[in-house]
Amino acid sequence: MQAVAKILKSFGTDGGLLVSGAVALEELDNREPVYIVFDGLRVPFFILDLKEKGSRYILHLNDITSLEDAEEVVGREIFADVEFEEEEQTDFTGWQVLDHGTPVGEVSGLEPIPGNPCLYISVKGRGEVLVPLHEDFIVSIDEKHHILSLNLPEGLLQL
Repeated sequence: MQAVAKILKSFGTDGGLLVSGAVALEELDNREPVYIVFDGLRVPFFILDLKEKGSRYILHLNDITSLEDAEEVVGREIFADVEFEEEEQTDFTGWQVLDHGTPVGEVSGLEPIPGNPCLYISVKGRGEVLVPLHEDFIVSIDEKHHILSLNLPEGLLQL
């Protein structure tokens, strides 16, 4: 049993869920249940509908049919009987961060969101900012000097 997605928020009023997937959710067998943990017990749900929305998914599960139902599961992980290799994530904590070649701060932590890991960056004079660790943003990784060079979209480091 592996975590395959995290429920980020409700979507619409019909029980829709915006989820971030650790695996390509469309590859799951919809004849097999997925599970959400309630009070320490895995409760099975079947996927009724799944639509890709960028790097996330809009998911409808049986028995989650209202906004109230959806709000109850926000923040929880979805589990399934799948086998996949988890990418080994480099711990960048303490590394210096450059954005477009300019020093901007230091990595203070990692938020391991399935399929979308994010870095907490302590930005000089502005506090901590959460930034997606996306391959399109990475220019270089200098393991010897602990420097992470990024090209982030404009405004991403603003608080």
